[in-house]
Amino acid sequence: MDIHEDEDSLFLPKNSHFYVRLYSDGTVTVAKLWGCGTVLWSAQDSRHENSECKQQILDSKQEKSYSKIKIVVLITVMGMLTVMLVCLVLLWRSINKLSKELPLSSTSSLKIFSNMQLKKATKIFSEKLGEGGFGCVYKGTLVGFSLVALKRLKCIGHGEKQFRAEVQTIGIIRHINLVRLFGFCAEGQKRLLVYEYMENGSLSSHLFSKCLAILTWDLRYRIALGTARGLAYLHEECKECIIHCDMKPDNVLLDAEFCPKIADFGMAKLLGQDFCGALTTMQGTIGYLAPEWISGLPITHKTDVYSYGMMLLEIISGRRNSEKIKEGQLTYFPIFAAIKVNEGDAMCLVDSRLEGQADGEQLSRACRIACWCIQDAEDDRPMMGQVVHMLENVMDVETPPIPRSLENYVGMEDCSYSAEPDNLF
Repeated sequence: MDIHEDEDSLFLPKNSHFYVRLYSDGTVTVAKLWGCGTVLWSAQDSRHENSECKQQILDSKQEKSYSKIKIVVLITVMGMLTVMLVCLVLLWRSINKLSKELPLSSTSSLKIFSNMQLKKATKIFSEKLGEGGFGCVYKGTLVGFSLVALKRLKCIGHGEKQFRAEVQTIGIIRHINLVRLFGFCAEGQKRLLVYEYMENGSLSSHLFSKCLAILTWDLRYRIALGTARGLAYLHEECKECIIHCDMKPDNVLLDAEFCPKIADFGMAKLLGQDFCGALTTMQGTIGYLAPEWISGLPITHKTDVYSYGMMLLEIISGRRNSEKIKEGQLTYFPIFAAIKVNEGDAMCLVDSRLEGQADGEQLSRACRIACWCIQDAEDDRPMMGQVVHMLENVMDVETPPIPRSLENYVGMEDCSYSAEPDNLF
């Protein structure tokens, strides 16, 4: 093939149909020889790559390197911001959950304590006051509160439910006959409640212990009246009716002056104004449970009234209501009491350790009230406010009928109940 070459051009003669031209700047142009001379291809000749191209490539590499650094920094910053955002969301949810679970009124003065504070206050939980199904109670000293009783719940789960119930009920109300809750600790898995310290312990220890001094009749009547006032407040004076659900002498505490205070609200139920009853599992103490609760029916404040009536019989007699009386045949004590009240013989029911030192009129009145409280039908039981008025002698008390459910226990040899209910406080 003949090739004609000049200074700036390279020709392809004879049979070639293309014209190729090489410029001094390294550009190569290819075009048709015939036709309109349309440029088909133009490019830089690699043999003439100059320093400007090299600089452009270098600049491009540096720009890519800077871009990579920027991307790494951006990813790092975004990662840190994401972690911080997640932490803030978790913290907010935790605080929001606690505030929902433990709603406190604007007038509440509950304090939140740390576990370390309470360990120090109790000298690492060294002085135990009592133990029950949900936890142990310890004596402690806190700055600003003097002596306190600290309940440490055993575990999260059922204990968590009790913890919420106590804070949501006793934590937002005040009454002279309700034990006062100062504050709580909800740190990690630890759940602790801080109460006022009650110098004379539980009513149960005074009624059934042989080691402590015998309660006089006057003290017993005052304790019965104070406890009734506390329950009346819960049922009739709070914004929402509060059902204690576990009334018994173990859950009535006595201060230095033997003023009674209802304690242990771990099973308490809030009954809204739109509800007439609450369905709940049977968790109370055998011997104090109302018939409707045993039957699985909805419970109301009248369930507490029944438990109070059983407890009142124990205050009068100094006997466990699960005890059986030997009189011709074994008889369940509450039915024995109901029969004697019907016969007008209340004096035989008073604690024998009092040696008859009791006001006859008060004794008869208290026995009739107790028997009205333990009636089978809820409608036949008085309100706790009425019980207060009857104990105060401003309301008459008629002789009540013998409850039919108790009649079933007459002469039954196998009538047995737990004589030692759990002492939670």
